[in-house]
Amino acid sequence: MKKKIHLIVGARPNFMKMAPLYKEFTKFPEEFEVKLIHTGQHYDERMSKFFFDDLQMPKPDEYLEVGSGTHGKQTAKIMERYEKVLLKDKPDLIIVAGDVNSTAACAIDAVKLHIPVAHLEAGLRSFARTMPEEINRILTDAISNYLLTPSLDGDENLLAEGVPKEKIFFVGNIMIDSLMQYQDRAKKSDILNKIDIDSQQDYALITLHRPSNVDSKTGLLTILNAFEEISKSINLIFPIHPRTTKQIKVFGLEEKVKNMKNLHLILPVGYYDFLKLQMEAKFILTDSGGIQEESTYFGVPCLTLRPNTERPITITEGTNKLVKLETEDIIKEAKEIISSNIKKGEIPKYWDGRTAERIVKIFKD
Repeated sequence: MKKKIHLIVGARPNFMKMAPLYKEFTKFPEEFEVKLIHTGQHYDERMSKFFFDDLQMPKPDEYLEVGSGTHGKQTAKIMERYEKVLLKDKPDLIIVAGDVNSTAACAIDAVKLHIPVAHLEAGLRSFARTMPEEINRILTDAISNYLLTPSLDGDENLLAEGVPKEKIFFVGNIMIDSLMQYQDRAKKSDILNKIDIDSQQDYALITLHRPSNVDSKTGLLTILNAFEEISKSINLIFPIHPRTTKQIKVFGLEEKVKNMKNLHLILPVGYYDFLKLQMEAKFILTDSGGIQEESTYFGVPCLTLRPNTERPITITEGTNKLVKLETEDIIKEAKEIISSNIKKGEIPKYWDGRTAERIVKIFKD
């Protein structure tokens, strides 16, 4: 009898994690019936090409159309709508990924209906409970039956929290599966020509979206002041997140951004284009989690504009460095790299493009 499995996606990064897993499960049609459930936590029409074409994913079997909202409202809507799908479909297993509201909400629904849950990217900890993502990680790990960790520090965190060893499976980083699969296509991207930057020119790539960085004028201005100075020495490419665009307008900082020398503001780009921008960058300035991992794989220096990270392996083994959220500190670290004082890193164990294989093997055996 086939095992019915739901793969849950809610935010854009979930697609990069679930795409290789979906493809691996579908290699065994006689053993697995896999459905893709999209909560709609993040969605815009412009990114649909990226979702379905770039990652070669089918359209979701269920689209819950939850949309944005406060944490409580969004989580409640996901739980209400996904519970109906579970009662109708009765899967044997659901797999959730990462740390967004969809992750915790769908896991709670399933567990209360006695349906096993596997958490992909289990065990990551920033040890900062002020972050909503940290609460989602802790909750999901506490109730999941299978904890699929991307790095050995994840295993250590779970064991320290009293999780039984038999629930923990070190499978590796599934984001690297997608990255490796599409790296050659990304190399052919013409995104730099579209931005009018010569491929021989140095540039830094920026991503910025976390509420802690963009939702206060003081915090956002601290970072923008650093960008203003750094842009005098190197081109900056900034695919700007809708949240950041909104806050720049709210705080009346549009003119400041517009007048920055060598700052190239562009709309969010697709997966291939973004990989190309990462691969070719001199360094990356970010507050994202996944980019810390991808830059480590590419060997590109990464300055993370946060006081903590749930991915410390990118610091201990990779190319990542946390930077204090002070204008002078950000400028200093960037100028170190511009002067070719570059941190060298290594690719961590099991970041090898075979994580999906290891996961499917767990559920085949």
